[in-house]
This record gives sequence, C-alpha cells and structure tokens, in this order.
Amino acid sequence: MKAIVCSAFGPPADLTLEVLESPKPKEKEVLVRVKACGVNFPDTLIIQGLYQFKPELPFTPGSDIAGVVKEVGEGVTHVKPGDAVFGFVLNGGYAEEVLVPANACFLKPPQMNFPVAASFMMAYGTSYHALKDRGQLKPGETLLVLGASGGVGLAAVELGKLMGAKVIAAASTTEKLQLCKSYGADVVINYSEQNLKETIKELTNGKGVDMVYDPVGGDFSEAAIRGMAWEGRYLIVGFAAGSIPKIPLNLALLKGCALVGVFWGSFAMKMPKKNQENTMELMTWYGQGKLRPHIHKIYALSEAPLALEDMMQRTVKGKAVVGME
Repeated sequence: MKAIVCSAFGPPADLTLEVLESPKPKEKEVLVRVKACGVNFPDTLIIQGLYQFKPELPFTPGSDIAGVVKEVGEGVTHVKPGDAVFGFVLNGGYAEEVLVPANACFLKPPQMNFPVAASFMMAYGTSYHALKDRGQLKPGETLLVLGASGGVGLAAVELGKLMGAKVIAAASTTEKLQLCKSYGADVVINYSEQNLKETIKELTNGKGVDMVYDPVGGDFSEAAIRGMAWEGRYLIVGFAAGSIPKIPLNLALLKGCALVGVFWGSFAMKMPKKNQENTMELMTWYGQGKLRPHIHKIYALSEAPLALEDMMQRTVKGKAVVGME
C-alpha cells in the first residue's frame, strides 16, 4: 500500500510517499481501505513534534478516515468486510489502508459521501463534546467562536446555533466571516481590524459572552477572557496560532468563570460509549439536513504535504481532505 511517511520531525515538505506492507488486524481492530482522510490542524503540529504527544518515528499522519472494511480482527461484530465506515485513529490515515480500533469505527450513513465522512468525526466530535459535555451550552446563551472559519470553528458555529445559542463568529478576513454567516453566525468580528474585547462588550451591551470556544490560542485568548460574562466558560480547544497563551489567573477569579480543557481524542478513547452516543446524535442531525460540513478542497494522497502547508498558511476554510481516488 502507498502511505505518507514522516521519518523525522519537520515541515510538510519533508514528508515522503512510500510503499509499505499492508497491516493485519489484531483483536478488536478493523482494517479499512481508506477512501478519504480529513486534514486537521493537529496534524501540522504532530509532524513537527510540537503536539501533546509524539508518535514513534517513522509514522504516517492522519486521524479522520472514511473507507471500506477490508478485514476485521477477532471480537469485531458490528462491521464486516465490504461495509462503508468512518472512524478515528491516532495516526496512520494518510495511507491506502489503516487499522482502526473497533470502538472508533462506525457505519457510514448511505447519504454521506466519503470526503464528508472523513471531514466529520474530529470537527463535529470535538465541537459537540466541547459545547455539550465540557461547556454545557444552554439555549439563549451567547457563544463566541474564535477561528470560526476553520474546521472545528465552523462546526462550533453550526452546532452552537443548532443548540439555541446566539453565536458571535470571530475570524481574520471578510471572506471567512461571510462563510461563518452562511453557517448561522448571528454577528461577526474581524479581529484583524476590530478590538476584540471592546467589540465583545459592544455586541453584548457590556454583559460579555457566556462561553468562548478557542481553538486558536495566541494573542486573542486573554482579550476573549476579559470579554466574558460572570460565570462564563472558556473552552481551551487548541493552539492554531502556534503559541500557548499565559493567562493571568486573577481574571478567572474576577469573572467567576471556568477555564475548561477540551481534548476530544482522549475523551473518545477513555469514554467510547459516551462518544458513540454523541456521534449518533450528530449523525441524526446530519440525516435531518441540519449539519453540512464545508469541504475546502480534496487533495490527492501525493498532495498531502501541500494540504498540510495550506493548513499552516491559514488558507483553508472548513475542511481539507486527502482523497485516495
């Protein structure tokens, strides 16, 4: 099988396309012939050795996959060879075949194509876990989404609106904010032109926002916390800006607010039953036409390094996908 290989931590240009031996499924594993793999910002950090965990070298990046079951290991009964599925792996997705843990492999709805299925799991799984489980978003609350035009950000905008919140989307360009509006954002903030803290106050009549969804980090995190309402919740989702902000903890005291960590990958592995419940709820909404993943572009497997470079350059809106066909 062909696969993208990271032999040393570094930039996307250092990745290579190689021919590897096909893997064999062990107990409670599913071997999937990959049709598409989502490109996620953590992939750009993992290949540079900058993520929360460092895989053993060499490895194949890619987590969000969709494809057709080729073979199942002992103890797997919910899927069989020939089934169309989607799932989540720690790495290995940028390849023609990948082993998926049985509890992270789900039947693909017939109406969902492979690129959409490969765009769904991490973006919507992360955002729904964040808003529902970690933030406990309530109808009528005000939600601020930073980096709102990215994969997880756009999913948070869409889900926040679906869950009954007033959604404020923040992004860096007019084009990105127009996309956010089309996904349900009530109002928008261009934080390359507007003062984030002051604009939050203006939009909320001085009250502040009830929840901040932050997959960006960097310079805007402290301003967003300063724009929070009393007993607000600040969801720490990621650090796409490349720097981890140092927050004055007295702000949490003064606001009576909670700083809440969101790590969907660990949640999915540690609490598979709860994650499966969330996934089924998301699938129901998708089937009802209430969720519509935005595909930025489909790249060939050989173009996976370019996809990661585009992600690093912030040119991707919604989800980029690596396709095998």
